[in-house]
Amino acid sequence: MFRKHAARGFWPRPLHSSSATAPAAFQLRCRYSGGASVRRLTTTPLLQAAVRRSRTTVKLSDLPQGKVAAEPLSIEEQQLPPYPTVVLQARQNMDKFEGCVLLTRVGGFYELYFEHAEEYAPLLGLKLASKKTSRENVPMAGFPFLHLNKFLKMLVYDLNRHVALAEEFPNDASEKVKSGGLMHDRRVTRIFTPGTLIDEDFMDPYVNSYIMAIHISQGAAAGTTQSAASSSPQTSDAACTGSTPIGLAWLDLSTGQFFTQSTTLSSLPSILSRIAPREVVLEQTFELQKDHDIFSMLADDRHLISFSPHESLASVNDWEPFLESDIPKASRETFTEHEVVAGGLVLNYVRNSLQDLSMKLQPPIRYENMHTMTIDKNSLRALEIKQTIRDGFFRGSLLHAIRRTVTKSGARLLNEWLGSPSTSLAVIEARQDLVARFIEAKDLKDSLIVLLRRSHDCHRLLTRFLHGRGSPDDLLGIANTIRATEEITTLLKEEAQKDHTSSSPDCLAALVSRIDLEEPLKLAHRIQESIDEEGIAQQQVAAASEVEGIVALAQDVITSEGTQEDAAALLKGKKKKATSVREVYGEDNEPWIMRPAASKELQKLHDELASLLEDKTNLGEALRERFGASSLTLKWAAGIGHVAHIRGKDAKNLAEIKTVSSSRSTKTFQVPEWTTLGLHLDQAKLRIRREEQRVFQALREHVAKNVIKLRRIAAVLDEIDIATSFATLAVEQKLVRPKLNDSRTHVIIAGRHPTVEGALYAQGRRFVDNDCVIGPPPDGLIWLITGPNMAGKSTFLRQNALITILAQIGCYVPASYAELGIVDAIFSRVGSADNLFHDQSTFMVEMLETAQILRQATPRSFVIMDEIGRGTTPEDGTAISFACLHHLVTINQCRTLFATHFHDVADMAAAEGFCQPQTGSVRTYCTDVEEREDGSFVYIHKLRPGVNRQSHALKVARLAGLPQHAIDVARKVLEAAEAKDSEAGGGESQDAA
Repeated sequence: MFRKHAARGFWPRPLHSSSATAPAAFQLRCRYSGGASVRRLTTTPLLQAAVRRSRTTVKLSDLPQGKVAAEPLSIEEQQLPPYPTVVLQARQNMDKFEGCVLLTRVGGFYELYFEHAEEYAPLLGLKLASKKTSRENVPMAGFPFLHLNKFLKMLVYDLNRHVALAEEFPNDASEKVKSGGLMHDRRVTRIFTPGTLIDEDFMDPYVNSYIMAIHISQGAAAGTTQSAASSSPQTSDAACTGSTPIGLAWLDLSTGQFFTQSTTLSSLPSILSRIAPREVVLEQTFELQKDHDIFSMLADDRHLISFSPHESLASVNDWEPFLESDIPKASRETFTEHEVVAGGLVLNYVRNSLQDLSMKLQPPIRYENMHTMTIDKNSLRALEIKQTIRDGFFRGSLLHAIRRTVTKSGARLLNEWLGSPSTSLAVIEARQDLVARFIEAKDLKDSLIVLLRRSHDCHRLLTRFLHGRGSPDDLLGIANTIRATEEITTLLKEEAQKDHTSSSPDCLAALVSRIDLEEPLKLAHRIQESIDEEGIAQQQVAAASEVEGIVALAQDVITSEGTQEDAAALLKGKKKKATSVREVYGEDNEPWIMRPAASKELQKLHDELASLLEDKTNLGEALRERFGASSLTLKWAAGIGHVAHIRGKDAKNLAEIKTVSSSRSTKTFQVPEWTTLGLHLDQAKLRIRREEQRVFQALREHVAKNVIKLRRIAAVLDEIDIATSFATLAVEQKLVRPKLNDSRTHVIIAGRHPTVEGALYAQGRRFVDNDCVIGPPPDGLIWLITGPNMAGKSTFLRQNALITILAQIGCYVPASYAELGIVDAIFSRVGSADNLFHDQSTFMVEMLETAQILRQATPRSFVIMDEIGRGTTPEDGTAISFACLHHLVTINQCRTLFATHFHDVADMAAAEGFCQPQTGSVRTYCTDVEEREDGSFVYIHKLRPGVNRQSHALKVARLAGLPQHAIDVARKVLEAAEAKDSEAGGGESQDAA
C-alpha cells in the first residue's frame, strides 16, 4: 500500500532526519480538499527496519495543499487477471486516441473491441461476437483487411468519425523477450478524418477534399450571440460579429494545394460555402466556448468540427519542412498574423493525424492575391451553381449543365472556377482566346480530348509518392501522362504556326511555354523501361479474386484453431477453398513488376534464376527417369516444403517410397536434391524482390525530384481540358463569346437560362429568350420587373446572374450577343425558406439576406432581388420593397434586377423621379398573360416595357389543382375588394372636383 501511494504522489519530501529511534508505526499527515486529516499506514518489517535507522519529521503545512489529482490505476495494477496482450494493446490505444474508432490489425483482419465493437458493429453490418479471456468476455467484431476501404468509407465519409488504424509490426528478438514472446507489436500509424484523406478509393475524384483551420482572436465576438439575442429578437451574423478579424488556412492532402486568407467572421459563411471543407479545425480553447458565434455558423451546413492544441509552427519558416519547395521571399512578408496562426493550426493537426507519414504540400497561396468575384452563400445556393436547392443534387445544377471535361482534375478545377469567377480582364480574355482557337480548329480539339483521356490524375498521383504511398501502377500513370503531354505539345506547336484570325496569336504558344518536358521525358523513359506492364496487369487480375481467397483461408484457420465466437465474427460469404497458403500470401506466384533490364543487378539475378529454373527442369527429368514415374512434378506445399508429387499408376508402382502425404491416387515425398535446389530458388526470388524494391524506390525519388515540373504540366492539362470542354459546349448549345470591359453596363441580347433551356429541350419545348440592357442612364441601372406568377420573372433574374458567372470564368454564354462590365460580386435574394433552428421565420431570413446585400453591394456588383416584402402585410411589404429599391438607387448604385408584385412600388419610384427617361436610374418592364375566348390562357414570357398590375394568382391556383369551390370563393373576395377600391377611387375624384 505504501508503494502504491508513493507512486501516486503522496510520498513527502524529507524535511528533517535524525538517527533517533522511530516509533514502530509511521504516521503521514496529508491535507485533502475536505480539510486536514491524518491517515495511519501500517508498514512492513522491512520498512520498520529502515525507519529505525532514520527519522523523518514532516509538517502538515509543508505538504501540497488542496485537492490531489489522482490518476486512475492502469490495467496492470488492478487486482484482476490481465487481458491477453492483443486486447490489452487495443485498450491502451483506445484510451490514448480517445475520440477515434480504433481498428486493430490482427493477422488477416482488422478488429474492433470493447465499446467500439458494441457501438459500430451494427452500423457497419458486422456480427458482434465476444472474445473469451481469463478476465472477462470482451466484445469484438472484425472484417478481412482487404475490405478496409469499404469500412473506412462507412466510418469516415458516412458517419463522420475519426478512425485510428493500428498496424502490426514484427518484434525483433529482444522485443519478443520483453513482450513475453509476442510476435508483433501493434501501434497506431494513421488517423483518418474526413479532411485528411490522401488517396483512398472512396474519395470523390471530382471535388477537392479540403480541411480548413479557423483562427479567431481570443475574446473577440465570444458569446455575442446570446447577448445580442437578449437585446433584440434576431440579429444578423454581421451585426453580431461586426468585423472581427479571422485567419483561414485550408489544404487538400490529396493534391497538395494549400491556401490562406485573412477575412472577417461575418464573411465566413460565404467562404465556407465556396470552399466546402470536409472538416473544420478550431483551437482547443474553443471547446469550452460553446456560445461563440462560430459554432452557430458552422452548424448551418453541419460542418464537422475538430479541435487541435495551438502548439509549434508559429511562423511561416516553421512550415517549410511540410512544403515541397520554399516560399518565395516576397510572399513570406504578406501573410498576416491570423493567417500564420491558422496555417500552423491546420499543419499541426494534419501532422498529428498522419502519424508516421510525411507530408509535402505546395507553397501556400494567399487568396487575397487571386482576383475573383465574390458569390455569397445565399447566391451560391439560390442560383443552384453546384447543386439544386430542393434536393441538393448535382444533376440540374449549373455545373452539371456545362461540365464536359474528360479528366478528374479538370473537373475539380472547373468546380473551383465556378465558385470564384475571375475579375481579371487579362485572365478571362486568355481563357476565351483558347476556347475560340479550339472552336476554329475542330480536329485539334478532338485530338487533344483523345490525348487527355489517356492522361491520369497527376495531382493526386504525385501526392501519393510524396507520402511514400505510390505503386508501380501509379508510376505507369505518370509516364503515360508525360507521353500524352509530349503529343499534346507537338500538336499545339504545329497549330500555333498556322494562320488564324479571331483569337490571339500567342494563346497556344503561351500555353506551350509553360510546359518543360526535358527531365519528365527522361523520367517517363526510365519508368517504361523499368516497369513490366504485363506483370502489373497480371497482378490486377489476381487481385480481383484475392478477397475470396483470403476469406476462405481465414475460415479454415478459424475452423481448425478458433472458437464458434471467432467464426461468428467473420463476414458471411460463400466459402471458397484456398489451395495453399502461398497461393494467397506467398510471393512465389506473384508476377515480377520490374523488367530484368531495369538494373544490371536485376538482370544478373534474373539470369541466375533462369539457370536455377533450368536446373529444376533437368532435375525433374532425372527424377522421372530414376523413379520411372512420368507424372512426377516438383513443387512446394504449405507445411511440408519442397516435395516431389506423383499420381495415377506411378503412385501405385512406388508403394514402398516414404511419403509425407498420400491419397489413393497420389503420393508426395521429399527428395534431398530438390529440397536444396528449392531453397536456392526461394533465395534467388527473394533477392530479385529486394532489388525490385530498390529500383522502385529509386523511381519514386526520381518522381519526387520532378514534382514541380510535373505539377505545372498537370495544371496546363487541366486548363486545356476546360478550354476544350467549353469549346464543345459552345458548339453544342450555340453559345457566343461575351465581350468584357471595365464599364458598369450589362448588355445581353436574347439571353437564355443555361439549365432551364436544357430541361425544356429534353421535353420538346422551346425556351423564350429575353434581352437585358442595364447600365448608367439612359439605359437604367435598375430594372423594376412586374408580372403574373409563373410568367418567368425569377427565371429572367437568375439567367442573367448565371450568364455573368459563365462570362467571368471564360466560358461562352447562351445569348446572341453579350457585352458585360466586370462584376466584383453577385448578390441574390430569391426564393423563400425559414431557419427554425436559429428561431428565424421566413420573413426574418428574407430580411437578413436583404440587409447583407444593402450593406455589402458596391457600384460594380450585380444584384437580383425577387419579391422583397412578401412575407408580411401588403402595406408593410410595399414600404420595405420601395425602401430597398431607394437604397439601391441612391446608395449602392449597382446593376440590379428587381422583381415585385407590389406595383405601387413603380408608382413611388416614378414619384421620386427615378423613372425619368434620360436621367432616371430605374426602368420598368413586365411579363404578361394572354387570355383566350375559351377561357384558357398562355403566359407571355417575353418582357416588354411597362408595369403589369395583375398577378393572375387565381389562374396559377387553378393550374395547381386547387378545388373549384376554393377558387370560386377567392374570386368573390377579389371582386368585392376591387369594387370597394373602385368606389373609394370614385369618391376621392368627386371630392377633388
